[in-house]
Amino acid sequence: MKRSSKAENILEQINSKTKLGDLRKMAKDIKKDHELAMELWSTGRFLPRQLAILVMDNKLLSQDLINKLDSDIQLHSFDERNHLIDWLMANQLSKDKKTVSLMESWKNSPSSLQRRIFWYYQARLRWLGQTAHANTEELLTAIEKQIENEEPEVQWAMNFTTGWIGVYDKKYRTRCIEVGSKTGIYKDEMVSKGCTPNYLPEFIMIECNKRNL
Repeated sequence: MKRSSKAENILEQINSKTKLGDLRKMAKDIKKDHELAMELWSTGRFLPRQLAILVMDNKLLSQDLINKLDSDIQLHSFDERNHLIDWLMANQLSKDKKTVSLMESWKNSPSSLQRRIFWYYQARLRWLGQTAHANTEELLTAIEKQIENEEPEVQWAMNFTTGWIGVYDKKYRTRCIEVGSKTGIYKDEMVSKGCTPNYLPEFIMIECNKRNL
């Protein structure tokens, strides 16, 4: 893709010292510019793609385009891949009813990244404090059956969802703790000081205590 002078000018401002805060400032100045976003995306580079996500027009994010973005993201390293797809969810997909509806259809998607987003979005609904969900029993049953056999990027999101169900829905708390106890997922993970462990018995206890739940 031959890039516009506007895209070239922006790319000249992005280097290895560029921080997320810098990208957010740039996005604030650019506002919404889907054509520019696609130009930045075409570079294949991590930081320009982060900026591209911030300035996309979510009204133009069809399933076909998301599949293309997903395919491109698969070429990044594991950490970059997860960051980009989560960034897309938080900054674009969760902002429009049409794309929320798409996310809610990805539970059994052939794409592991789209399955990750299905579960991460369910977790997000709960950590934002929205506790009345008709699908909790269905989700927890699926987690109990599938979590041990899922791809690592999906397993993390399923675990995260389980954690927040356990925190906010007392009815399911013991069951959520048992998911962690039985599977042992993240039990031996080293955690930085001040961070909440992913291991469900510890995660749920710590987050419940923070909220006096």
